Amino acid sequence: MLNEKIASIAKLNSNEEIYLALLNLTKELVDEKGTNEGKKKLYYISAEFLIGKLLSNNLINLGIYDQVEEELKKNGKTMAAIEEVELEPSLGNGGLGRLAACFLDSIATLGLNGDGVGINYHLGLFKQVFEDNLQKETPNPWITENSWLRKTDVSYEVKFRDLSVKSTMYEIDVTGYDNKSNKLKLFDVDTVRESIVEDGINFDKDDIKENLTLFLYPDDSDEKGRLLRIYQQYFMVSNGAQIIIDEALAKGSNLHDLYEYATVQINDTHPTMVIPELIRLLMERGIDEDEAIEIVTKMCAYTNHTILAEALETWPMDYLEKVVPQLIPIIKVLDEKVRAKYDDEKVYIIDAENRVHMAHIDIHYGYSVNGVAALHTEILEKVELKPFMDIYPEKFNNKTNGITFRRWLLHCNKALAKYIETLIGAGFKKDADELEKLGQFVNDKEVLNNLLEIKKQNKVNLKNYIKEAEGVEIDENSIFDIQIKRLHEYKRQQMNVLYIIRKYLDIKKGIKPATPITMIFGAKAAPAYVIAKDIIHVILCLQEIINNDPEVSPYLKVVMVENYNVSYAERLIPACDVSEQISLASKEASGTGNMKFMLNGAVTLGTDDGANVEIHELVGDDNIYIFGASSEEVIEHYEKADYNAAKIYEENDNIKEMVDFLLSREMLLAGNKVNLLRLHHELTTKDWFMTLLDIEDYIKVKEQVFKDYEDRENWARKTLVNISKAGFFSSDRTIRQYNEDIWKLN
Repeated sequence: MLNEKIASIAKLNSNEEIYLALLNLTKELVDEKGTNEGKKKLYYISAEFLIGKLLSNNLINLGIYDQVEEELKKNGKTMAAIEEVELEPSLGNGGLGRLAACFLDSIATLGLNGDGVGINYHLGLFKQVFEDNLQKETPNPWITENSWLRKTDVSYEVKFRDLSVKSTMYEIDVTGYDNKSNKLKLFDVDTVRESIVEDGINFDKDDIKENLTLFLYPDDSDEKGRLLRIYQQYFMVSNGAQIIIDEALAKGSNLHDLYEYATVQINDTHPTMVIPELIRLLMERGIDEDEAIEIVTKMCAYTNHTILAEALETWPMDYLEKVVPQLIPIIKVLDEKVRAKYDDEKVYIIDAENRVHMAHIDIHYGYSVNGVAALHTEILEKVELKPFMDIYPEKFNNKTNGITFRRWLLHCNKALAKYIETLIGAGFKKDADELEKLGQFVNDKEVLNNLLEIKKQNKVNLKNYIKEAEGVEIDENSIFDIQIKRLHEYKRQQMNVLYIIRKYLDIKKGIKPATPITMIFGAKAAPAYVIAKDIIHVILCLQEIINNDPEVSPYLKVVMVENYNVSYAERLIPACDVSEQISLASKEASGTGNMKFMLNGAVTLGTDDGANVEIHELVGDDNIYIFGASSEEVIEHYEKADYNAAKIYEENDNIKEMVDFLLSREMLLAGNKVNLLRLHHELTTKDWFMTLLDIEDYIKVKEQVFKDYEDRENWARKTLVNISKAGFFSSDRTIRQYNEDIWKLN
């Protein structure tokens, strides 16, 4: 019956008809398989879920992808063409949201009873377009009449200080690989109006009923934007808290035992208000305050994703008063209890400036606090959150991030996945640790050559896509050096920019690389993040200058892809030779792009930071390229406040030449003087993330990378080692650890 259905779908005329039929078939199959059940349920609450397109991923997890692809081929159609019909859900931004999506996939795959809880954003973060070598933000609508969203009859009232809204809950099926499914529960309001958006992504921030679920991370450069973020966060957690209680009651909870029925993972600080909200709802149902606090503390666990102090949310008390006054008395009680126990203002919830520290609520009134890479957790415990570690050593633990290797290998690199299967069998699809078996082929020349051929074809595929999407011609025989990350100064795209300038100047002097180099970037900058947008401007200016210079372009190309998202990543990652992971040591919590790249046979060039540390340990010194100051050295610089960018700039002619190129005649012709001056000033005076400290070592090591690339057999050996060691970074492993150590679902 299923075979007949698939065959008849493949015979439909248009790609749109086929996509819609496959979407409906997938939903039917999910319903037939059923959902994961259990007394205790996990609620993974997150401001973002960067789930990517779902059709192929779901077909793989349901075990029918190959069959569908074969039937399409018989009828002269391709899966790639059908995938193009699907719009990518605009529900996330970067690593935080992609991680949440990977985790939901693994939770379902492992048969655990756990749902995601978030907001049904209509227009996402934004769609990035480039005009005059500048980033421009436009709406990114994705919700159509026929989508993965299923409207439910679940609805809650959410009360704010001056208004109340009625929510509607939508669900997206989260299919497990060869297993049952779970749900991503997304809350929305029927009163939202996309038509209020005009002039890019500007809209009336006053009318909460019309704007509440429009955008992810609305511009918070003014008070109205900051208040809107609080409205969104409370809307998310109030709905989440209400459904947690309702589902537990339906299973027999008396609420005094709610922690036996539900556990809540707070993904970063955005969902923190779920703690006082759950306490408030339990008190509303007759449970006294002390017991309500005790119950909630046994239910909630917190994942910290950052070492950057500015990313640990704090809200002025008067902001909370304007939006959620009902939580203020509870937050004050939570703070009073802390003050009664500890005489240390570093651990208070409400500080001397009357600001509420959200992470402090999570740590005091949750039962687990985890970092997302070994180094990150160590820095939290020894430096950033040390006062809390001293109080609660039993709460702190590490859970190194992971990725869904089924999407990042089986789906986006089918040729490599099929080849691996011929070498070691199909077991790695379920158990990523089996990739270790590839180690036996490390000196097998035929295998190494085949890996190079697969990489070459992936580069051709990317070349064709970039030509079509960006209008830029690149050479598949060049080295593909790729940096795709959220644009933030600590990730140091500006360091990569200086390398490009150095290379450009060298080629102009007649010093040409043995193999041409293609530098590819993908990133969005937050609308209010001025310096990040300036860095994008510089990359686009360099792209224009270099790609149009007949003396340089045969040896060096620059491409900044427009509107980087999951779908673009699925093309970029399989084609990558050199994976740029160049954050300032001690500032990157983990990174997951580094894991996706190594799984697909790219070699990492990076600082010993975040999960790079664990990649380094797994693959060994010969199969990764590490440069720059260590995390200890960087932390010491911050403590002593002795880093002086101006001094380095003035005293080092090589660095001065690179940085001053930003204000060169070529750049001023291609770019905007205000943007270029601002970035130049930033690098030569502030340079918060120590670009100039590491730039010369970065250039030296990067030149070594490109030199080593010339030995094709040895390079292939490095890629094989990386692939074989990538199994550790499966999100299945991460989720098993979360469940064994934190959630204890079954």
